[in-house]
This record gives sequence, C-alpha cells and structure tokens, in this order.
Amino acid sequence: MAEEKKFHLTKEGLERIKKEYRTLKELKLAKARGESPKILHSEDLNPEYLAFQEDISFLELRIIELENIIKNAELIRSPKKEKQNIIDLGATVLVEVNGQTDEFTILGSLEANPSSGKISNESPVGHTLLGHKVGDVVIISSPIQMMYKIKKIKYHLS
Repeated sequence: MAEEKKFHLTKEGLERIKKEYRTLKELKLAKARGESPKILHSEDLNPEYLAFQEDISFLELRIIELENIIKNAELIRSPKKEKQNIIDLGATVLVEVNGQTDEFTILGSLEANPSSGKISNESPVGHTLLGHKVGDVVIISSPIQMMYKIKKIKYHLS
C-alpha cells in the first residue's frame, strides 16, 4: 500500500483546517435538512461559501479532502535546542541575496503564503535551504541562478 502524503502544519494551521471542516460539516447537515444556515446570510461571508451553497458535490469533496489532511497532519515543532542551528520546517531564516536581506519562514505547502513571508518546504528555495546552517551559501536555480547566504535561523513555534 502506498504511504499517505503527510501534511506538515503548524498548530494554528491545523486548527484553521479543523474549523473549516466543522463549518462545512454543519453546512452540509443544514443543506441536507433543507435549511439555509445563518452563515450564508452573514455580512462577513467568505465568498467560497457561496460556491459551496451552489454545489453540494464540491462541498462533499472538500470535506473528504479536509478529513484526509486532518488524518495525515504532522505538526511542525521546534527542533531540540542542539538542532536549532539547522534549517528545518518552522524555521524563520534571514538570508542575503544580491546584497539584500530577506527573511521568511519555511512551512508546509498548505500554509505557504510568499506575500506574507511564508514559503513552502516544497518550493525551490525552501527545499534547497533545508538542512543548511548559518554561513552556508546555497545556489538556487529557479529559473535564474541566485546565491543565498544564510545569516540567521530562529524558531518561534509552540
């Protein structure tokens, strides 16, 4: 049997997934009873919920997807003190690229958001930096070649 894909999530990320799952289950239950849930009349309605209202099969697929994520979630935790000098999931890394400094946190793909400084461990930069230490220089080709010098590594996970 093929091994299930693990979904690397922070504690907060897993809580967001579980909250969405609970909300969608309630929505599905209400739809099954023919009710129009209050959330659908809310002013701060997430536009995605309108799509769910229209398409129950999409709703059911998303619930199955969320169940799979929750079942295969692996929490990202801070490494032991002696390993905190090595880049791993959850690390916030300060790098120098072309004389400019840049800082980002390496997370699983479900929580990645490059515009807010969160990159995926599956991205070219995130993947290449894993396992390196302060002072290391890594070359990342995507699509142009860039040299990243690692300046600082820190962990802020619960």
